[in-house]
Amino acid sequence: MVRVLRDWVTRYFSDPEAVLLVVLLMGGIMLFAWMGAILAPVIASIIIAYLLQWLVNRLVLWRIPKLPAVLIVYIAFLGLFLCAMFILWPIIWQQLLKLVDELPNMISKTKQFLYLLPDRFPEYISKETVDVTVASSSMEMKRFASQLLTMSIASIPSFIALIVYFILVPIMVFFFLKDAKLISDYMGNFLPERHKVLHTVWQDVDIQIGNYVRGKVAEVFIVGIASYIAFYLFHLQYAILLAVLVGVSVLVPYVGAAVVTVPVVLVAFFQWGYNAPEFVYLVMTYGIIQTIDGTVLVPLLFSEAVNLHPIAIILAILVFGGFWGFWGVFFAIPLATLVKAVIVAWPKSA
Repeated sequence: MVRVLRDWVTRYFSDPEAVLLVVLLMGGIMLFAWMGAILAPVIASIIIAYLLQWLVNRLVLWRIPKLPAVLIVYIAFLGLFLCAMFILWPIIWQQLLKLVDELPNMISKTKQFLYLLPDRFPEYISKETVDVTVASSSMEMKRFASQLLTMSIASIPSFIALIVYFILVPIMVFFFLKDAKLISDYMGNFLPERHKVLHTVWQDVDIQIGNYVRGKVAEVFIVGIASYIAFYLFHLQYAILLAVLVGVSVLVPYVGAAVVTVPVVLVAFFQWGYNAPEFVYLVMTYGIIQTIDGTVLVPLLFSEAVNLHPIAIILAILVFGGFWGFWGVFFAIPLATLVKAVIVAWPKSA
């Protein structure tokens, strides 16, 4: 047993570059675990700058000098950022609060609907079961409303910190865009001269994650806007809130679409009833949007993006979501891509 273990360690960890990869991976994990909250603005700025760098490179290819290209992309980003913060977010928050206010009426309508079931299906469901279900659901909804109110009140002391983040992130994004090569060259000075494997991993991750991130951003906007147009035409309540949820849901493959379907269907059900033509047509339209996204949009946008098996994607969501919650789910695919690139490029001794 000892010999087998020694041979395994010799094969996979005898190369100095393998040790370098282990040190960098462990250092990155420890840094995120201990200082993730403190470095959140820096991490967000790096991710945003990495996303925008592709646009800067495109403008440079069109013979626009580097600094004007950076300014054009940065001004566009800043405009979208300010619109999202001061126009879109207040509307979403108002609709969310309005939805919470409507919860008692929704519970009442649900109770009336469920009480029809024991009369139609007495062999499967009883009135006592309906009472227990309604009471339990009512308590959960009230708890959610209480948590939302508590969250909004508790967030008041951190409002100043939030303002600081809103100031720091755009500033850091500008400098990460402007001095990207300078910063990367400086960080490269701390690496050993021999880091071919690390370079290979970075090239693979850069290509695949770059394609993935750009594709996901495009998918979020396309699906979100298409959903909003459909909801608006049907005069669905909370159209902007639901459209944003549908757009963001594409960031979590398979799971996101299944989860976000519940509020869309419930809001339509409470607004029109299950037998109304508007409810049927809206659900059909929403189903068409999801089908087009899965069968047309995803293959078109991600033909050159990450190549991961669905089981690997689901495992990544479960594992990284268990470690880091929402952000683990959010970055599950890029992190899984990094793991795959490291495994493929890992140096092995004969």
